[in-house]
Amino acid sequence: MIGILGGTFDPIHLGHLRTALDVKERLALPEVRFIPLRFAVHRDQPGATPEQRLEMVRLATAEQPGFVTDDRELRREQPSYTLHTLQSLRAEMPSETFCLLLGSDAYQGFLGWHQPEQIMQLAHLVVMKRPGFQLPADPALQAFTSDRETPDATTLAHQQAGLVHFMEVTLLDISATDIRRRIQSGTSIRYLVPDPVAQFIRQEKIYL
Repeated sequence: MIGILGGTFDPIHLGHLRTALDVKERLALPEVRFIPLRFAVHRDQPGATPEQRLEMVRLATAEQPGFVTDDRELRREQPSYTLHTLQSLRAEMPSETFCLLLGSDAYQGFLGWHQPEQIMQLAHLVVMKRPGFQLPADPALQAFTSDRETPDATTLAHQQAGLVHFMEVTLLDISATDIRRRIQSGTSIRYLVPDPVAQFIRQEKIYL
């Protein structure tokens, strides 16, 4: 199985890295792919350039075995839909099992994504949640979850796609928005991002 973590990574920070490592270790994944998006669909466009964000992801993941930087979305000129990313991965690795890593907030809006049913034909969803998280009272999302949820992570390896698994992870209260604000105000971002990323941001004068 391969973990897939997409995002703008504007910038990538320790919250992204810690949760990805939790999932990698719990599921014994040989690989987690970090896939920076080129054009965000459901949020503001990134402040850093695609090349800068790609380099920050490379710097952040370089020392962790099994963390892989994947630039396929940055090579495309179209909006970054998860479905297209998974279709591209499936074309390259037809027999692989993919686990799409989502935060619990993202999962609450999953049914509004581009063709969610087709996404479920290509991957499992691993929802990274805080302790005590409960689904909102949305009948459609509750029904969707009830039909697909598996509490046993080992079942993910027994079929190629279509399941939802909730996993408690180490959630650090770090946001890229706050990091950008700190940079603009001249305050330190140390211990929020890996040191090589902080150094690169300073060198490139990103977010100023």
